Amino acid sequence: MSMPNIAAQTLQRQILCGTYTPGEMLPSQRELSESMGISRASLREALSMLEALGFIRSVPGKGTLVAERQPGRLVRPPSASQTDAHGNALPLAAIYQLRYVLEPAAAALAARHITALATPRLWGLQARFEDALDNLDLVSAAHADFEFHQLVAELSGNPGLLQVVRQFESPISHSLQVPFADPQRIRPPAVEHRAIAAAISAGDIDGARTSMQQHLLNAAARADTGFDPP
Repeated sequence: MSMPNIAAQTLQRQILCGTYTPGEMLPSQRELSESMGISRASLREALSMLEALGFIRSVPGKGTLVAERQPGRLVRPPSASQTDAHGNALPLAAIYQLRYVLEPAAAALAARHITALATPRLWGLQARFEDALDNLDLVSAAHADFEFHQLVAELSGNPGLLQVVRQFESPISHSLQVPFADPQRIRPPAVEHRAIAAAISAGDIDGARTSMQQHLLNAAARADTGFDPP
């Protein structure tokens, strides 16, 4: 796990155990980076992840506030855009549109090429994802979520699809994190992943494509993007 993920997991744990309570301001970035022994750049990435997950929010001119995660309420980050590997801004709806074009095809190809050796990898990631959700470890859940989608691209057998997913890792990860900001909506992605994994494992090409399409439509709705599928 990367340093930003480790830092995000540490802060998540401190928030959940009450070290930092809702409405409280976090220490300054300088203090946090020094106390955690990480660079300011890694800390900013960790804070961005926690903001997407709804644990914190930035207050202009003041700092970072611990947010109150309320069921049925999506705590949206102040910016709905993320940047790709070249620094180009991508609105959240555009990220979902890109994923809707690519990922159902990747899932269908994965179902066509699935092997006995690949199936345990798919279900192993699914187990990690569900374990993280059971423990309310949303940082690890979001990480496992991205790895699941990356593995589907890998199993497609098309290196171009895998390259695109890796190139757009930051915006895709962001699109996976935002729906978790609503505590009521953290379980449905695991159920939808199970349907995708089952279809791929069974070699069901049409089922894999349809399950991935439905998952992305549901995820976009949970993130309240206004995404309009092509």
